[in-house]
Amino acid sequence: MPQHDANRDPQAVPTEPPNDAAPEVTTEVALAPVPAGDDRPTRERLLTQLLGARRMRLGVTFQDRLWGWAGTVAVVLVAAFARLWELGRPAELVFDETYYVKEGWSLASLGYEAAWPENPNPAFESGDVSSYLTGEAEYVVHPPVGKWMIALGMRLAGGATEPWQWRVASAVIGILAVLLLVRIARRLFASSALGVLAGLLFAVDGEAIVHSRTGLLDQFLMFWVLVAFGCLVMDREWGRRRLAERVAHLVDAGSGIGLYGPRTGFRWWRLAAVVSLGLACGVKWSALWFVVAFGLLTIFWDLGARRALGIRRWWEDGVLSDVVPTVAIMVPTLVVVYVATWTGWFANRMSYMRDWAAANGHDAPGWWPGWADGVWQSGRSLWQYHHQMWDFHTNLDSEHNYAAHPLGWIVQSRPTSFFWERFSPGEGPCPAGVTHDCATAVTSLGNPIIWWLGAVALLVSLVLGVMLRDWRASGPLAAVAAGWLPWFLYSWPVAEFLGGVSRTIFTFYTIVFAPFLVLAIVHVVAALLDLTEDDPPARRAVGWVTGAVAVVIVGVSVLFYPIWTAMPVPYDYWHSLMWLPSWI
Repeated sequence: MPQHDANRDPQAVPTEPPNDAAPEVTTEVALAPVPAGDDRPTRERLLTQLLGARRMRLGVTFQDRLWGWAGTVAVVLVAAFARLWELGRPAELVFDETYYVKEGWSLASLGYEAAWPENPNPAFESGDVSSYLTGEAEYVVHPPVGKWMIALGMRLAGGATEPWQWRVASAVIGILAVLLLVRIARRLFASSALGVLAGLLFAVDGEAIVHSRTGLLDQFLMFWVLVAFGCLVMDREWGRRRLAERVAHLVDAGSGIGLYGPRTGFRWWRLAAVVSLGLACGVKWSALWFVVAFGLLTIFWDLGARRALGIRRWWEDGVLSDVVPTVAIMVPTLVVVYVATWTGWFANRMSYMRDWAAANGHDAPGWWPGWADGVWQSGRSLWQYHHQMWDFHTNLDSEHNYAAHPLGWIVQSRPTSFFWERFSPGEGPCPAGVTHDCATAVTSLGNPIIWWLGAVALLVSLVLGVMLRDWRASGPLAAVAAGWLPWFLYSWPVAEFLGGVSRTIFTFYTIVFAPFLVLAIVHVVAALLDLTEDDPPARRAVGWVTGAVAVVIVGVSVLFYPIWTAMPVPYDYWHSLMWLPSWI
């Protein structure tokens, strides 16, 4: 039986079709009824239905665009100051810089990670950066992308003889991450103000500042994961715009769309996200969890779009139109990008285990073309290398003073001390004549207010996301889950229950999901503003409370900044900031 379509122009459809006319084809789509007086085009109405009225208003006015960019610039300047000021302090390799900085420099110099002589750090720190043994490769346990980025920073900075050169890549990436987060949050919450708030919180967070001032890999892992998420947010909007456009074309033409909705075409933003995830895997393998989480996330977003339009077989349509193409694109692209990150290893015969297959008699099988024997053997060597890396990561159980169970990560219960020194009056940076000892520290500790609020915000965001069917909660929650929950598999007692080994893990791994913890906090603020939209006094109260909390957070960051950046301070001052005994 024909169904009336309220979105069609009544003048374009005869009230009583001729007897010989074909029956009207149902559109199989339940478009929202058109309010009286709403003469907007079908495409615009569908976009509002899929993206929301607030997103449609974002950036429309000059004032909004000006505030959006002015706020972005201000926040980025704050981030730049916090990350670049006296970047060379401390003037020695801290924590795992001892591995990644020297590996990056040998990559920049030789094309592969070279072995260094025993106790090379004093010479390296004093400017002798060429003491690596050029005839021997070093066994490394992480892929090369992060080290190549450190190497690029040192090359562009003119060398590795100054401490700031070791860290400039991390600092630049940290500043770019703040910029990205502002623009991602602005689009995610359809608010320039909330985008600036997200960027400000991340700009002053201790985890973000410390990792931006040290040459560790996790900073680059965070960056590529954040880039991938930003691409998926763009892909979600692009896909919905394309879907609205094509459905509107069918509706306006008076034709039905059958049982399934129209296709959206090739998803370039999704491809960019997969490339970014491949680069993230090329920094650390833990990025694979984000591949799974973000893959599911973008599929559910697409399914939600088709369901929102009322397509009756939305789940089947989504599987055929979105799930299958997504998997078909993501998996091969991810593999190709990851293998491509090892190009330097393939190109240099001095690389670690580069000729393992040839040396151990692992020849290509008979069906393999003879002209490609070298490809087979190099690939087999890389596979064996990865097997050794896997054994290392799954059996790393050495004792460490700052090892931390992931249960306490979210509240920063056991932060990682990257560097700490105490001086008597007149020693080192401690001025002569003072009556107190001095301390310098680089403590990978997030701003306590941000992380404690974030722990609560995750639960509130989850509840609001479920109760209000708020899609904005899904991205931050999925990312935090991917960066946090898998580590429970490697910790006591889960690891023992699964028959594995409780490996050594640290709180500083949380940098990878720190931007998404901030997004969870901002999501709660956005939801409260939505709920009080029709109550101006309550809405103003939410704004004032949010502003007050932001001021407190910035103030706490000012207090903690010295122990994030190795500034010499009185020992009693350092000790007064150790709010929890487990921080020492």
